[in-house]
Amino acid sequence: MSSQTNKVPLGQKIAFGIGMFANQMFPAILGIFMVVLIQDLGFTGWMWGLIFFAPRIFDSITDPIMGFISDNTRSRFGRRKQYVFLGGLVMGIAFIVMWQLYKENTVSYNFWYFFIWSIVFYLGLTLFSVPYVAMGYEMTDDFHERTDIMAIAQWIGQWAWVIAPWFWIIMYDPEWFPSAEVATRQLAFWVGIPCAIAAMVPALFIKAESTIDKDYLPLNVANIGSSLRKIIDGFIEAFKLEPFRKICIATFLIFNAFNSVAALTFFVIVYKLFNGDAEATGVWVVLFGCLGALGTTFIVIPIVTKMSKWWGKKKAFIVAQTISIVGYIMLYFLFVPGKPWMYIFGLPFFSFGIGSLFTIMMSMTADILDIDELNTGLRREGIFGAIYWWMVKVGFAIAGGLSGIIISLVGFNPELATVDQQGAVDGLHAFFCFFPMAGTILAIWVMKDYAITEESANKVRAKLEKRKALMKMP
Repeated sequence: MSSQTNKVPLGQKIAFGIGMFANQMFPAILGIFMVVLIQDLGFTGWMWGLIFFAPRIFDSITDPIMGFISDNTRSRFGRRKQYVFLGGLVMGIAFIVMWQLYKENTVSYNFWYFFIWSIVFYLGLTLFSVPYVAMGYEMTDDFHERTDIMAIAQWIGQWAWVIAPWFWIIMYDPEWFPSAEVATRQLAFWVGIPCAIAAMVPALFIKAESTIDKDYLPLNVANIGSSLRKIIDGFIEAFKLEPFRKICIATFLIFNAFNSVAALTFFVIVYKLFNGDAEATGVWVVLFGCLGALGTTFIVIPIVTKMSKWWGKKKAFIVAQTISIVGYIMLYFLFVPGKPWMYIFGLPFFSFGIGSLFTIMMSMTADILDIDELNTGLRREGIFGAIYWWMVKVGFAIAGGLSGIIISLVGFNPELATVDQQGAVDGLHAFFCFFPMAGTILAIWVMKDYAITEESANKVRAKLEKRKALMKMP
């Protein structure tokens, strides 16, 4: 049985979950707002590419450094809270400022203005997200409480993906705004301020112990070189842990395969279901994302949380991903031209893929951190969290390139009518359903012999408690 000694109050779980709303809302809205850069402000292809990839390269450097800093911070506020608060503030301000773009300015000026402020925004995101995720890992040592914490956080965070798709309609409705360019300038305030406040909530309300007297590495200029070496060593040591390596690879496969085709959703719905008539599509593109997120919120997360307690985390993961495979197959047959409502029947099954992924994987990461502590004597939530989310971000960047490759492979041209390229549209639809299914099957194979169970996790916790007790003895 799990230990009952470290239960987390519901208010603390909700406070952590509110931070997840900000963590999900910013990228959800960015994916929508960035269309304006090309469609309304005239950014070129290379500008789009640089804006898309440069911040992720920046992330790949700053995330692990932030993880190291967070793990070794000595403060009466603990290791995480001050960074979460500061990161939320920087994110909110930078998000608002970077979208103050005006069409009358030159394309070159708008590009460099946006590029510089986007780097500031991503710096704020790193300041916030790395210690924020680590904060969740260290809230409890209870096997099932970890799943509950992540389930509540994902439940709250999913509302970002319910809300965000409706911005498509608001931005391009002349009754709301005269242009999408004006819309992004004004809506940036309505997104940036509430999300910044939401990001600060964990820092304000989650309890943390003082770390002033902890024996951490000094964070000073003299130690920069050795610190970077230890970051690299931390990466190597983390990947030596087989369970951690497995969850990183499985997440990469599922998330990368899903996002490679997620960008094709608009084209598949418009050209497969409405013969290329975007105006006739109405709200069906928006509903696909919105209803999928609602399915995750009210169906997937509660069921997966229960499955995890009944059968264990590994089996819950495998069952949830198998259900998502059923969903992908259903969507292949339910995308019927002229009958868009039919895809709704496949969405609850389809949503089990991404919808269950982070709830289970973040809970598994917390269990793995106990093994790392047993092996090294260190609590390195920041480093492990940075590595895990680095894999997610790399997968997202690769997915952007794969989307273009898929379009090229099938020969799809958005300027042609469906009747002139039926084979390309059918090929796009097939990739949309079967490419993420292939990634999911590979991920299940990777996780089939994942070794951490409730029993083994509790044994690790018992050894850690025994060690701590011996260290306290005179």
